[in-house]
Amino acid sequence: MHKFKIVDRKGGQFGVQFSYNSEVMVWSESYASKASAQNCIDSMKKNCPKAPTADLTRGEEGKGYRFEIAGSKDGQTFVRFVASNGETMVRSETYKSKSSAKNCIKSVMERSAGAPVVDET
Repeated sequence: MHKFKIVDRKGGQFGVQFSYNSEVMVWSESYASKASAQNCIDSMKKNCPKAPTADLTRGEEGKGYRFEIAGSKDGQTFVRFVASNGETMVRSETYKSKSSAKNCIKSVMERSAGAPVVDET
């Protein structure tokens, strides 16, 4: 089952993970408060299902809430979900194939809105 998790981070901070079974698909930066982590989740639930995708590896650009496919230094790709202010909300691991990055986006788009939230703090 897909779900959001609020997790503990170092220094009394909190993070967000979106996972499928035991695999973490995307994760957030650290937040000073649990309320900020919850705001990240609420925003993703609202904005991910209809967000466009910009493939930065092909020179595409985007604005507003969006997914981005970005290249890593070792030639692989990863996914970011970016807020309308340009800040990265979550990112994924690196993938050897771009199709795996696209599958990650599809899964987050289709399942984020209805995903339960589990507080693991």
